[in-house]
Amino acid sequence: MAGLKIVQGGEIGRVYDLDEGEHWVMGRSPECDLVLDVAAVSRRHIILTKENGHIFVKDLGSRNGTYINNVRVEDRGELKNGDQMLICDILFVFEDGSPSKSLGGAGPTNSSLLQTLAEESEEDPNATSEIMATLDVSKGSASVWNLSARPETQLQALVEISNNLGSTLTVKEILPKILDSLFKIFVQADRGFIVMRPQPTAPLVAVASKARKTSDEENMRFSRTIVRQAMEGKRAILSADASSDERFGMAESIADFQIRSLICAPMISSAGESLGVVQIDTNNQRSRFTDQDLQLLAGIANQASIALDNARLHQEAMSQMALQRDMEAAKLMQRALLPHHSPEVTGYHFFAYYESAFQVGGDYYDYVSLPDNRFAVVLGDVAGKGVPAAILMAKLSSDVRLWLAIEPDPAKALGKINSIFSGYGWDDRFVTMVVAVVDPATNKLILVNAGHMPPILRNAKGEILEIGGEEAGLPVGVIDDFEFEAYERVLEPGDFVTIYTDGFSEAMNSERDLYGVERMIELISDKTIINTDLGNRLLDDVRGFAGDYPQSDDMCLVCIGRD
Repeated sequence: MAGLKIVQGGEIGRVYDLDEGEHWVMGRSPECDLVLDVAAVSRRHIILTKENGHIFVKDLGSRNGTYINNVRVEDRGELKNGDQMLICDILFVFEDGSPSKSLGGAGPTNSSLLQTLAEESEEDPNATSEIMATLDVSKGSASVWNLSARPETQLQALVEISNNLGSTLTVKEILPKILDSLFKIFVQADRGFIVMRPQPTAPLVAVASKARKTSDEENMRFSRTIVRQAMEGKRAILSADASSDERFGMAESIADFQIRSLICAPMISSAGESLGVVQIDTNNQRSRFTDQDLQLLAGIANQASIALDNARLHQEAMSQMALQRDMEAAKLMQRALLPHHSPEVTGYHFFAYYESAFQVGGDYYDYVSLPDNRFAVVLGDVAGKGVPAAILMAKLSSDVRLWLAIEPDPAKALGKINSIFSGYGWDDRFVTMVVAVVDPATNKLILVNAGHMPPILRNAKGEILEIGGEEAGLPVGVIDDFEFEAYERVLEPGDFVTIYTDGFSEAMNSERDLYGVERMIELISDKTIINTDLGNRLLDDVRGFAGDYPQSDDMCLVCIGRD
C-alpha cells in the first residue's frame, strides 16, 4: 500500500492512503481530499498526483512551502520510497508499498536528515555529548526538531555572558558579545537582535545584531510587531511559526523576514519598565525553539536587565560627578569675580560677606574704583538661584563696572545698565540693586536703589535710618527706559551703612520663623557694638537664629563705615 505516514507533529501514526485515485489535494480546508487541521497549513497547500505508478507533489503557492528531504518544492517533486515530506510542523514519511519497507517500520532509510542523525549516533559511542541535534517524537508537540547545543557548550556560553555583564559598566560594548554567546547556546538561530530605545522618547532600534550567515547581514531588520508585543505585555514570546501566528496579526514584516520560529524576551528594569528585548529567530522550519529555550533566554534577558540598571546607575553617578566638578569650577569662577579685598580708603572701613544657597548663586557685590578718587559699592540680587542666576549676574556685573566708570551720574548710569539688561531678552528675569557712590573728599554719598530693600544707616548717636526708600525705583529689567532717582547725604563720622539681600532678612529656623528686618535693626542699633564689629555680629546673630536649618537663599552683606 502506498501512503504518507505522519511521524512528527499532528496526529502521529496517521496514514493517508494513496492507492485509490489519481490525484489528491491536501490542505487545511475541509473540502480537501486530505485534510490537515493545522493553522499554519494553507487552505489548499499541495496536490499529489499519481502518474505511471509514481507520486508527484506540486505546491499550490502555500505561504510556508513544502519540503522533500529538506529541499523546498519549487515546481513539483517526486516522492520515492522512504522520502520525508515536511509541511509546516508535520513530517511525513512516504512508502510506496515495496517489500523492503512498510509504513509500520522504523522510519526512512533514505539520505535524509533523520537518517544522518541515526548514522551519527551509531558511529559515535559518546553520542550524548557529540550530537548537535536530537529528534523528539515522544510528545507529539508542535516542534519538529529540537536543535540544542551540548550542555557543556551552553554552560560555557552562560558563564561568558555572566562574566561579560559583571565585568563592565559599559553595557553597549557587551551587548554584541551577548549575541555571540547566544549563538553558541542556540545553534539553530539564524539572526539575533537586542532592541532598545537610545532615549526614552526615541524610536526602537537594534543596538546590537548578529547573523549566522554573511548573506543575511545585508537585510538585518527586526519586526516591530513582535518587539511591541514583548515590551508592552512584558512577556517572553515563543512562536513555533511566527509567519502564521495570530498574535502578530499576520504582520507583513514577519512574512518578509521569513521568520519561522522565534523566541523573544523583554528586559525589565528594577522599576518595572521595559528597557528593550532580546530576540533570536530562525527561518528553518525544522529548527523550532522550545519552551526550555524560552526560559533560558528569559533568564539571560533578566541578567542583561540587571546590567543595564547597573550601567544606568553608574552613568548617572558619573554624570553627577562631572556636574559636581563643573559646579565646583563655576563656584571658583564666580568667587573670582567678587572682590578679593576691601578698598583702602582713608577714613573708611568695610565689611562684606557672600554665601550662595547652592554652589553658585545670583547675589553679588562689588567695589568699583571711579574717577576723582571716588568709589562705588554695588550689591545686586537676581530673581532666582543657581546656575541661570549666576550666569546672568556675571554678565550684569561687567555692564555695571563699565557704565559706572564712564557715566559720572550714578542714576543715569543705572538707567543705561537697565536699558542694556532689558535688551538681552531674559524673559521674566529681573534684578534688584543698590549702587552707593562715595566721594571721600566731601564724604558725599549718592545712593541709587533699583527695587531693593533700603540700606540701614546707624549714626554716631545710635539712631537708625532706612535711607533711599522714597527714591527707590523699579528693579532692573522691568521697564527698559525707566528713569532712576538718586538719594544724597553726607556721611558723618561714626555713620555706618548696611546693605543686604533678603537671604539675611528672610533667614529661616527649624520652626519656619523668619529672622526679619526688625530683628536686624534691633541688633544694628545696639550701641555696645562698635562699627568695626557690627558686620561680624550681624552675621553671627543670623547664623545663631537659623541653627542647623539649611540655607534657602543666597546671602550677601556689604557694610560701609566712616571712622
